[in-house]
Order: sequence, then C-alpha cells, then structure tokens
Amino acid sequence: MASTKLALVTGGAQGIGYACAEALKEDGYDLILSDINADGVTEAAATLGAVAALPCDMGDVAQVEGMFSQIAADHGPLTALVNNAGVALPGDFLTYDLADFERVIGINLRGVFLATQHAARGMVEAGIEGAIVNMSSINAQLAIPAIPAYCASKGGVMQLTKVASLALAKNNIRVNAVGPGSIDTAMMAGVNANPEAFKTAMSRTPLGRAGTAREIGNVVAFLCSGKASYITGETIYVDGGRLGLNYTM
Repeated sequence: MASTKLALVTGGAQGIGYACAEALKEDGYDLILSDINADGVTEAAATLGAVAALPCDMGDVAQVEGMFSQIAADHGPLTALVNNAGVALPGDFLTYDLADFERVIGINLRGVFLATQHAARGMVEAGIEGAIVNMSSINAQLAIPAIPAYCASKGGVMQLTKVASLALAKNNIRVNAVGPGSIDTAMMAGVNANPEAFKTAMSRTPLGRAGTAREIGNVVAFLCSGKASYITGETIYVDGGRLGLNYTM
C-alpha cells in the first residue's frame, strides 16, 4: 500500500542528507534513502526506520532510472523528493580534468534533473501535490576558482529549480532549493582542521560560526511542509548572512 507521505532523500547516508531525512521523519514522512555508499545508507536507513535503503550513483543514468522503477513498483509515488547527493572535486582551473568536470555535472545537475523528472511524473500521474527540494549552494552565486564544476553545477541547480517550478505549477507541485553556506559536515572537515582556513571562512560569515546539518534539514522540512504552500521556484540561502556581506570583517 502506498504511503500518504513518502519522501526520497538522495545522498542520505550522512551529513546534510541524513539531517534532512531526520527532520522529515519527525514531520511524519516515511523515508526512502539512497546513497552511493551502500553500507552507509543501509545503516542510516536502519537507524531512522526508513522503508528502504537504495544504493545509487546519481551520476549513472541507468542506476537512477532503475531506482525510480523500483520505488514505483515497491512503494508507489513519492510525495516529496530531496535532491541532496553531490560532489565537489576541487582542482586548478587551467588544468582541471574534463572527466572530473563531467562527473560533478553528472551527479549535481543531470542527476537532479532526472530525479526531479521521474518524481514529478509519478506525482502528476497520481494527482499528488508534492514538494521537491534541490540542494544548491551559495556557490550558485559566489564563485570559488578551485571548484569550477561545483559552482557551475549549483548555478544550474538554481535555474533548474525555477524551470521545474514553472513547469509543474499547474499540477500544484512545488519545487524549491536550499543554498547552504559553510556547514559543519565532512565536506568542511579540511577547513575545520586548519585554524587559518577556518578563520577565513568565518570572517565572511556574519553570524560568526559554521552552520549545522540539522539547520539545513529544518529548512528542507519546512519547504516540504504545508507551511511553505505558497513558496515555489525559490532558493533559500542558509548561510549565516554571507551573501549579504560585501567585505570581510
């Protein structure tokens, strides 16, 4: 029997994805977690009491399509989708490897498009007024030269969010994005371990601290809820004030 509140969270094994799943669970959603880390997603799903743990490389088209076919067969249509899976793969701009660029775009942008498309089809067919939340970044607007593919992909996610929101508005399916700033996750571990790098990061964060994964999860859960019923096509930046700052303190 299909769940009345069923959410898929990609990249749900740890960090922001796990925190999003945790917040959605508290809001009464049944959870499906996916992640490229098969052991990690299985453990996370067991901890959260998810209905399924699905190993999936969001950069592999066949795996993404297979995952959605399995979800449709086993659980029915989604009512919420959180496109959280992503990678950065830093490198020097002049020597940046094309394979790395394509890998980042494949996961962070093409994977988001495919997942949004598949989830939305199921919602439309079932008459579900669902919610889709994409994980963008402040780097959709603020560039860092060492992560060219990541910045390009997150800018693409911001625009894809707007496009999907317009295309799906007639079906009352809302599509929004969240743009984290400096969040205390594994991706920020290198910065946290370097006092000077951490000081630099905090100098451009008016609230003066790193955010937590749960602070992102709470905003995602809000956007999936009825409290956000008139919000679509937006990117909400959860960045401690960074985007509004035009100088370093």
